[in-house]
Amino acid sequence: MSVRIRLARGGSKKRPVHKIVVADKRAPRDGRFIESLGFYNPLLPKDHQDALRINAEAAKKWMSQGAELTERVQKLFALVGLAEKPAIRETPKKSAPKAKAQERMREAAERAQALKEAEEAAAAEAAAAQAETPAE
Repeated sequence: MSVRIRLARGGSKKRPVHKIVVADKRAPRDGRFIESLGFYNPLLPKDHQDALRINAEAAKKWMSQGAELTERVQKLFALVGLAEKPAIRETPKKSAPKAKAQERMREAAERAQALKEAEEAAAAEAAAAQAETPAE
């Protein structure tokens, strides 16, 4: 039986609260689970003491027995120091802007750079003109 440590959603509409549970991989998200390891409240600030509570001993026991972590749980465990932070996945090339959009972005960046250089040149000329005029 493959076991996963994952989040089970609770709470009311638009007010989520998640339980961190050990469940069979095939069980429904909010369905049957083997053990509850803690809870996570995403609405609270990250530094709040009630935002994340984990039973570290039980989590280490399940991980040593081969329980897989979902990506979100791995991020939460990394905050506490129970697991490594997951690697950042590259976004697919399919979602990148197309050729025309990339050209427009490049042109906008060039215009912004030219405007910045013109402002710097005008500022330098003004400073030089002010330095040439004698102070009375």
